Amino acid sequence: MLQPPENKNATPIASNPNTYAPVKASSAPMEQATIGRSLVIKGEISGAESLFVDGRIEGTINIPENRVTIGRNGAVTADINAREVVIMGKVQGNIICSDRLDIRSEGSVTGDVVVQRISVEDGAILKGSVQVQAAEQKGKQPQQQAKHVEAPKPPANDAAKATTAAAGA
Repeated sequence: MLQPPENKNATPIASNPNTYAPVKASSAPMEQATIGRSLVIKGEISGAESLFVDGRIEGTINIPENRVTIGRNGAVTADINAREVVIMGKVQGNIICSDRLDIRSEGSVTGDVVVQRISVEDGAILKGSVQVQAAEQKGKQPQQQAKHVEAPKPPANDAAKATTAAAGA
């Protein structure tokens, strides 16, 4: 009885090679709207899907539950409110992120920023104030937070002046 020699390096063959099961994503595929580099939009943009901007926008962008990405050719003069913002182009305006702001090396932001997490790569430009708030505080208004942070401190010199004036009198 002849038997073929065993090949110790052979890989086992599946019982049915036509039963390929693709890996399923844990969530539904992300929808993303794109504003191309030749488009110019003036006004308010709001929605419930992620947004990629490679053109020009003037006005406001309100996408509170998703990501806004400003591409390398993007030029935005608008206030942005989103869960996550990635900037590779130029933004002039205030940014409010409920999660994360990522300014890439070629990105530029001129305006005030309120975020939970922020990442600024080497070479990126950021002009304006940055307010990092904890997750518990994200429901509060940014103006209330700024007032609380900027509360005036009592001058320390008044007590010293009163003491020296009393001693000299």
